[in-house]
Amino acid sequence: MKKRVLFYLVALVTTVSMQSCATNYVVSKPATYAKEYKTDAKLASIDTKKMEQDKQKLINSFLDEKAASIANAKKSIKNSEIAKAIKHNKTIDGILTEAETYLGTPYRYGGTTRNGIDCSAFVLSVFGAAAGLSLPRVAASQSQEGERVEKGDLQKGDLIFFSHGRRISHVGIVESVSEEGEIKFIHAATSKGVMISSLNDSYWGPKFRFAKRVINEEGESYNNLAAVTPATPANF
Repeated sequence: MKKRVLFYLVALVTTVSMQSCATNYVVSKPATYAKEYKTDAKLASIDTKKMEQDKQKLINSFLDEKAASIANAKKSIKNSEIAKAIKHNKTIDGILTEAETYLGTPYRYGGTTRNGIDCSAFVLSVFGAAAGLSLPRVAASQSQEGERVEKGDLQKGDLIFFSHGRRISHVGIVESVSEEGEIKFIHAATSKGVMISSLNDSYWGPKFRFAKRVINEEGESYNNLAAVTPATPANF
């Protein structure tokens, strides 16, 4: 009798214990998986967002660097252009300042000094002293130098050429261009020596043929003329 009671008691305890384990197994396992799944999804969302932010930062950094590079290039070009303009203006101003020191110098055919000078010698002396350029001795040869300039585009320092016939026989240096378009030039005239005249003048206007620019925008000669002024006999 005691053995039978003991058997039933053991069987009952075993049954209750197994049901408790089964219950714990069934309930706890899905909860654990659900928690792990939510955590992984949250991490994946954070990683994707961070990648997009890093990508945008990289793009912005590249664009900023490119913009800075373009800005520096523009600034460099602007500074270069300013430097060229300053050099050009300084060269032209030097030429005209030197030319004006000859005002009143008497004209002398074949003359090359301040005691007496002709038109082409005046031009080569001025450009030689002020810009270190060596132009040909005679006006006809000087007219072959530099770049041709239309009358409407003339600037200070340009050379203007005249003739009484087919051959170039006179040269002057543009001294100023007014807002109204009047062009004044400094030259060695046979009548009054070195003086300033106007292309509006009834005498010089009809004799004007063309103009040349021997100093470019960088303040240098177009034809890389030598820096030595030849001392050959004058023809004009």
